[in-house]
Amino acid sequence: MKKIFSREKIPFFLQNQQLRLLALVIFSLSLIMLVTGYLMNWIFGTVVLILIVMAGVISYNTLIELSSSANEYISDLSYRIKRGEQEALIQMPIGVMIFNSDQTIEWINPYLQRYFGDKDVLGYRLEDIEPTLAATLSAHQDEPATIRWQDYQFDVRVQQSTNTVYMMDVTKYAELTDQFEDEKLVIGQIFLDNYDEITQSMTDTDISNLNNYVTNELSKWTQMFGMYLKRLDDDHFFLLGYASSLRRVEENKFRILDRIRESTSKQNFPLTLSIGIAYGERNMNNLADLAQSNMDLALGRGGDQVVVKSEDEPARFYGGKTNPMEKRTRVRARMISQTLQELMNQSDQIFVQGHRQPDMDAVGACLGIRRIAEMNGKQCWIVLDEQNVHSDIQRLLDQLKSDENIESAIISPEEALEKATDQSLLIMADHSKPSISMSQALYERLENRVMIIDHHRRGEEFPENPVLVYIEPYASSTCELITEMFEYQSHDAEPINKIEATAMLTGIVIDTKSFSLRSGSRTFDAASYLRSAGADSLLVQQFMKENVDSYLQRNHLIETVEFVNQDMALCVGEDDQVYDPVTAAQAADSLLSMSGVDASFVITRREDGRVGISARSLGEINVQVYMEKLGGGGHLSNAATQIEGQSVEAVKQSLIDLLTATDEPTTESN
Repeated sequence: MKKIFSREKIPFFLQNQQLRLLALVIFSLSLIMLVTGYLMNWIFGTVVLILIVMAGVISYNTLIELSSSANEYISDLSYRIKRGEQEALIQMPIGVMIFNSDQTIEWINPYLQRYFGDKDVLGYRLEDIEPTLAATLSAHQDEPATIRWQDYQFDVRVQQSTNTVYMMDVTKYAELTDQFEDEKLVIGQIFLDNYDEITQSMTDTDISNLNNYVTNELSKWTQMFGMYLKRLDDDHFFLLGYASSLRRVEENKFRILDRIRESTSKQNFPLTLSIGIAYGERNMNNLADLAQSNMDLALGRGGDQVVVKSEDEPARFYGGKTNPMEKRTRVRARMISQTLQELMNQSDQIFVQGHRQPDMDAVGACLGIRRIAEMNGKQCWIVLDEQNVHSDIQRLLDQLKSDENIESAIISPEEALEKATDQSLLIMADHSKPSISMSQALYERLENRVMIIDHHRRGEEFPENPVLVYIEPYASSTCELITEMFEYQSHDAEPINKIEATAMLTGIVIDTKSFSLRSGSRTFDAASYLRSAGADSLLVQQFMKENVDSYLQRNHLIETVEFVNQDMALCVGEDDQVYDPVTAAQAADSLLSMSGVDASFVITRREDGRVGISARSLGEINVQVYMEKLGGGGHLSNAATQIEGQSVEAVKQSLIDLLTATDEPTTESN
């Protein structure tokens, strides 16, 4: 019974709900007509019955024929679809490979077989015949990916549910994409850092020879890598090339910097280059602006280096191996001092802040700025978190309590934020990174009214719209830069007092390691001025004293010393022991006094949970490059970084890997 009335036995027109409804309506109308006919006359009713039966028979036969034709058409269509599917799997230009549950290849279409050549693949595991391809596919389960295999590129989709792999050869399109990327334009600028200083004492003949040498060397270098060079001025060149040329130059690590520096040094006029290169921007005006910005960044970091950067990617730094040559002049110091006076006069009040965990240079610089503001009749607030300072700063704050004016000018970051107005001026002292400011919220409040005074090399993170920038990597300290400004202030105003001069002198002494590092004639001039202003050398020594606990911790760190590359000393604190950053820095300084140590690194756990590295060198090794690679920065001979979410041991291993790398690391800002 079930077979007779199975769905397959019912004509297709009765399987459709709409047709069944139509048949029911026709049957109902026929029945009504038949009943009505018999009610009127039995003869008329009989005639209607005969007509209805005849129409029903004819309609049924017609529908049966239609049903038969439709079934044949559907069967033929199904056959053609299945045949098309089978032929598509075999002939379509997409590789298909099917595995069983044991990852053995059960079937592969001819399109993909040709990439295996004469290898028999059916019945074998893919990892046995093509381990590289097997490993690549296993890394991209259930997600579209583009892979390289042999000399080809494929768009791949792995379906684990069906154990099927689909591979489309996109090598031709990838080559077009690569060609497009290779032919993108890059714009660069080359600047001779100390051209004016060197040529001042040279004869015309020597200047001409120097120009010819530099132009020839740069021309040969650009021709080697397929770039265009045009000299715009005595110390300025324009560079144009393709992205493919830039990649090859980066692989070469911009050796042209070393070649020109070393060659000119042998002739007693050491010349250095700074290069800024921009790429990745289709608008030529924007690309040129970015190249200029990269050049400014290279010069702000002290010159003798290259900055390569696109709009959306972090900068890459090359070079920077030498100490920056002093180029600042008294004229520049006077111009900065006068501009600072104008900015102060245009502001209703001034805020000055150093970096978090401030050192004596940062606090001394803040005190110097406050005094300059007072000389110009302006209220200046020193933004300082007094709850989070080192012992030397605490001793200074205790001394400042004797001066009511200075003590009342020191406010917390929260108070500064409340006092700030749209006409206020913010001065960032001893740093240029907003993320490490004493109050980042205050920076964000006054980001369009910011001035920077710093002696560290400029990093990629930098305020967008500073009103004035005074960054001199050639200076020993920020206190030195600010001390020079006092000479150009009004002599009728009250001069710097004893405690301010002492704090600033302490900042210089600490940053120069008692005038043994980064000290020039200008450094001694600044120190002399501060001494004449009443700076107390005994008080300087008192500020620099360390307590017993700090002394013991420093010696404990030094006991852990081990050597990397024979001339680099490394000390590592315990992961569960918190060390003061100043103690770590002092340990790094102490290591430099040991024989055979050209650079030192001290790794410790900080109070904020991060792992800090203090790096120092005698100048031959650029520790800034290494610290920037780990997310930090600083000077060539004095740098640091802080790393979150890692153990001390993990940070140690990362640093050792970096120090033992064959090539000097190329730094990238994160």
